[in-house]
This record gives sequence, C-alpha cells and structure tokens, in this order.
Amino acid sequence: MDGKAVLIRRGSEPLKGQWSIPGGSLELGETLEAGVVRELLEETGLVVRIVEFIEVFDRVYGDDKEKPRFHYVIVDYLCERIGGELKAGGDAVDVALTGEEELERFGLTETATRILKKAFAMERKKIKSRNSLD
Repeated sequence: MDGKAVLIRRGSEPLKGQWSIPGGSLELGETLEAGVVRELLEETGLVVRIVEFIEVFDRVYGDDKEKPRFHYVIVDYLCERIGGELKAGGDAVDVALTGEEELERFGLTETATRILKKAFAMERKKIKSRNSLD
C-alpha cells in the first residue's frame, strides 16, 4: 500500500502477541496462491494480487523441552492491494502499515525483518524499472 508493508499482531501461537507478516495455514485442497489471498483478506481486510515470489523457508518452534511443537514451511510473496479496507480480523488482533525505516519499532523476528527488507528492495526495483520505461 503506497510503499508500505502490512503487519499484524498475532492473536494465537506461534508468536502470540507479537507483530508479524500476515499469513496462515492452507486449507485442504487450496492452492498456495489462493491461500495467500484468503489469509490476507481474513487477517487484514485487504484484497490483494500476488506480484512476485520473495522467499521460502521453514520455521520449527519447540516446547520447553525443545520438542518440535510447530513446523511451518513459509512462502512469502510480494502483493499489491486491489481492494478492501485495512482492519484486523481472523487471528490478528491488530494491524499496521509501516515503511522500511519503521520496521525496528515492531520487534519483528530477524527473518521477518529480512523478508520485508527484501520486499521493499524488490518494490523499489520495480518502480525504478517502470520509471526508466517512461
């Protein structure tokens, strides 16, 4: 949204109470792209179009005894808003728009910060490329 990233404050584990990139689990039979669009609508109220793949990684969360409790394969995409109004929903208890220079104040994980900085760089490159065509 105008050079900003959308963040949510998670209402459930993992990362309950922390700011994060919107996302969630796929439903049985759902494509990855359809899941991205659905999760963003549920958690942020925004209708988006996927623009470009950013990165894939996995995250394993353990319990007090370091036994795996959650194992996620996370695929991040650069998206653009095509409709909707920004509001927290689903398991998001809050939502925010942020510029790259404001990321630190949200206490994001190192990985989320890296992904978002990569997304901001990709967006700048797209804008520069469009401007050079004019």
